[in-house]
Amino acid sequence: MRLPISSDSSAPTDQNMGIEIERKFLVVGDGWQKAARPGCSMRQGYLAQSGSTSIVRVRCAEDRAFLTVKGQREGLVRPEFEYEIPYTEAEEMLRTLCRNPPIEKTRYRVKLGELSWDVDVFSGRLDGLVLAEVELKCVDQPVELPAWIGAEVTYDPQYGNAVLSEIPVMPSAPAPQRTST
Repeated sequence: MRLPISSDSSAPTDQNMGIEIERKFLVVGDGWQKAARPGCSMRQGYLAQSGSTSIVRVRCAEDRAFLTVKGQREGLVRPEFEYEIPYTEAEEMLRTLCRNPPIEKTRYRVKLGELSWDVDVFSGRLDGLVLAEVELKCVDQPVELPAWIGAEVTYDPQYGNAVLSEIPVMPSAPAPQRTST
């Protein structure tokens, strides 16, 4: 996927292949449910984590599976490469190669205007945690925050899925607050 780093149309896009530009928020309330598409059950685990520099994730989502490599975040931007892999191999990786039990969640897609929000409702040891992510086309893309969006946790490492996979229970939520766009 080619994504420009800024909205400047002269910015080169060939160098931006494999780039993720994303913001993450806590979800407050259930107002998102009215507009949500049916959910997709996911289990994911981490095969490699090198501090804050890179991770390798394996994910089973319904009847498909993916291997994803993510690099170090710089602001909202990070390298990301994702490959579909055989489901049975992903299950075996989750069972034998991940240090910790997989994260379990259901992902719902909520389309609002030109943006698609992914709302993750966690279960198992992270039951009660609900996060929303929105992928952007460029770092300066304006985002209108729906009423069900709480505190932004984009830069809070305790809400990264790789970190969540290592903890036995859900982190305590920061005080509810809205962030500006």
